[in-house]
Order: sequence, then structure tokens, then C-alpha cells
Amino acid sequence: MHRTLPVASSPVRDLLALTSRPEVISFAGGLPAPELFDQDGLRAAYDLTLRDRSVLQYAPTEGNPALRALVAERLTARGLPTSDVLVTTGSQQALALVATALLEPGAVVAVEEPTYLAALQCFQMAGARIVPVASDEDGLDVESLRSVVASSRPSVLYLVPTFANPTGRTLSASRRAEIAALASEHDFWVVEDDPYSELRYRGDPVAPLASISDRTIYLGSFSKIGAPGMRLGWLRAPASMLRTLTIVKQAADLHTSTVDQAACAAYLTHNDLDAHVARLCVAYGERRDAMIAALPATVPDGTTWTDPDGGMFMWLRLPGEVNSAELLKEALTHDVGFVPGAPFFATTPDHATFRMSFTTNTPAEIAEGMARLAKVFW
Repeated sequence: MHRTLPVASSPVRDLLALTSRPEVISFAGGLPAPELFDQDGLRAAYDLTLRDRSVLQYAPTEGNPALRALVAERLTARGLPTSDVLVTTGSQQALALVATALLEPGAVVAVEEPTYLAALQCFQMAGARIVPVASDEDGLDVESLRSVVASSRPSVLYLVPTFANPTGRTLSASRRAEIAALASEHDFWVVEDDPYSELRYRGDPVAPLASISDRTIYLGSFSKIGAPGMRLGWLRAPASMLRTLTIVKQAADLHTSTVDQAACAAYLTHNDLDAHVARLCVAYGERRDAMIAALPATVPDGTTWTDPDGGMFMWLRLPGEVNSAELLKEALTHDVGFVPGAPFFATTPDHATFRMSFTTNTPAEIAEGMARLAKVFW
């Protein structure tokens, strides 16, 4: 019998089509600001790369050796000792590889609620049973996780612990230590999805879970700090798991784009990525501040929202029993968009929630977009 899984399209991807009209100010997608791409540096890197015809050939599944070494060096410098990584076609592919390697149909995946909706799609396609874990302002609630571990015995815990998508929250260091201990005690894998941690606008960095737990598979990405169109991510895992995931990738796509990997290696060799990220943090921090400042005059009294230290998102909840999906329809008539919160829930959605991204638009555009949004709520 053939197994056909009921998988819905991503509401965010669908919404991007609706908000792509030039007159719409969109707070929907978690898109980097295109005017902040280092286009000149990347153009030079591609030009240098294409002087070597070997980059047009097939390549090892593990990835470009120079790029792997450079990524490992950066991770080590940021407090995550790393000897090797597997290069992937964006961190989304890394997540798919993990699901293929670790999840049989019916396996239990624990997720913070709410969580990244493309991860929910990935686990659904693997036929997993998704069990939500409660969260609060400090991220995933460890007591709720203990209960889920006792009752459901998950194979995997999926987390975006730093500047989470969709909430923007950061899991505290003490909770990370408790989660690492639980993973070791109960023998489940933690998938630490970390595309945002370098985009910090205030406060001190929190050490990744992978730095304190050998039961962690760490996913990273060039998309938020470089350019998403290059589709480059990486996966760090214990050596035996890294070998397994490399074999899974062989079956998936043989290897990630050789040209893009070589260009990224050239870019990292000849440019100061840390300086570029610092510029991003200044610009995105100003945009975050602009959105936070505009919120009191935009949303109704009783609305709550997160105040993230970094990343791309803030998470809001309107007072009362309202449906943000219905409000979005009206918002689009005012040429402004956001993402309704319901799709980010694994089980019972909270329809009064929604996500807003502040990175794509300038402070002036954010002010105008929030003025348009206010017409929906007042």
C-alpha cells in the first residue's frame, strides 16, 4: 500500500505571494533586507570562483573542504568547538536529513509551542507524531518537557533556542543545562536550529546547547547573515551521526551546489563576515526599535508582545477572542501584511496571535506600515 501524507502548503510561503505587490508593506516573511546584502563582495567571490572550471563539476557529498574548515573555525571562535560539518542546501535541508535519519512513522517529536512552521511540515512529512511543549517568556518550559518525556518518550526535541521563530524569545542558560541533562538521561536527540543567534542587538550571547550536550545536532545557515539565495547551510553532529547524515544526503541530492560553496569559501577568505554582521546588527536593531516604539499606538489596549534581543521576529497576542487570519484580510486592503499565528501551533492554535518581522523594511517604512495596521485595530 502506498503511503500518502496529508501535507498542507506553508501559509507563510502562500502569504508572500499576496504581499509581493510593490505597494504592500509586508511584515510577514522573515526576509533579510536586500539593500544590506554585500553584493559587491559576493560578486567578486563568484568571479574569483568561476576562474576555476572544477567548480562546475560534481563534488563530495560532505561539502567543499575549504568551506567546511572555515565554518568550523567560525563556530569554534563563537564558543562551539567544531572539527567538521556537513554542508547542506540551506538549513531546511539539514532538518529534512535529520527527519529522514531519525524518525520512523509514528515516532514522537517534541516541539516548543509555538514553533517554526516549516519544521512542523518536515516532521509531518516524516509521519512523526508531534507533541507540543509549553513555553513562556524564557523559552521552552522544562517542567512541561519533563512531563512530555515521561508520557510520550520523544525521539527528538526540536528547538530554535536563540531568538526563536516565531516568538523571538531566547532560552535561558539554566534551562539549556536542564534540557541537556534530560537528553542525556532519557537518550533523545536535541535538534538545535540556530539561524539567528549572530543577529544580536543587545545583551550577552548565550552558549549554544550543542556546546554542553553531545546529544545535540546543530543546524546553521548563511541565509540570514549572508544571502538566502545561495541556499547554504551546515550541520554539526557527533562523528557517527555526521556519517549517517552524509549517507542520507547522498541519496537526497548527491551534494549542494559546488559553485555556491566555492564562492562562499572565497567570500569568507577575502572578506570580514563579522564586520558585515555587525553592520546588519546596527541596521536591524534600529528597525526592531522602530517597530517596538510604534506598537502602543498601533495595537489595541491589552495586546501583549515579545521584546526580542535579536533575530527577526516579534510575537503578539490580541485581547479577547479574535482571529488574526480574519484581520489579515482587512490589513491587506490597507496594503500591509503580517503572519497569523495559528499555523505555528502543532495542536490547538491560538487564533489571537500573529508574527511580525522587522528586518525587511526601513524604519520609515515600518512607521508607515504600522500606521496602516493601526487602521485595522482601531
